[in-house]
Amino acid sequence: MGRKKVHIWEELRHHLPFSTLSVSAGLIIVGVFTIIAEILGVSDVSYYSKKLFHIFHPVHLLFSAIATTAMFWQNERKFFKAAVIGFVGSVGICGISDIIIPYISGLLLGAHMHLHICVIEHSYLILPFVFLGVIIGFLAPGTLEKQEGVIFSHSIHVMVSAVASILYLVSFGVTDWIESIGIVLIYMVLAVVIPCCTSDIIFPLLFTSDKK
Repeated sequence: MGRKKVHIWEELRHHLPFSTLSVSAGLIIVGVFTIIAEILGVSDVSYYSKKLFHIFHPVHLLFSAIATTAMFWQNERKFFKAAVIGFVGSVGICGISDIIIPYISGLLLGAHMHLHICVIEHSYLILPFVFLGVIIGFLAPGTLEKQEGVIFSHSIHVMVSAVASILYLVSFGVTDWIESIGIVLIYMVLAVVIPCCTSDIIFPLLFTSDKK
């Protein structure tokens, strides 16, 4: 178990700079969208942010399933086990990232939040992305199983996750998030980096054989 802990720490250390940059990019993307909506005089920004959330959230799960499956597959070649870990790691842990932590963050910011769980209410939107992500995790041995491939997919995953998490805040309770961008940044780091690193790195590596 000692060697596995060292491996997990090394993976986290290598991914942290990419994760931080991706979160920052996510803040910029949603910030630009919010400002443009205000300039255009859009009265109900939450309506359009919900539409965008239902794009970014499934895409987030797609990249999560790719990265999680690839991370396990590059360390242990057990097909069924890798597929289950890719599915659970993306749907379960990234649901915490995009929905649960932003929901709690909105409550802490004093907003009246609505809990919207897509995999339950819109499973037909979510599951195709997850299944495709797991398949891609297996079918790209020339890229995703290499270290740089996993880092690249994880970086995109974190950026999309950051956008999805902020969009959830805007869509289901917190409309003036830019006024509290400092505390939102802290919440997004917690919402994105910890769950995404968990799903992409810690979760799959915890289930690999110690001898790998």
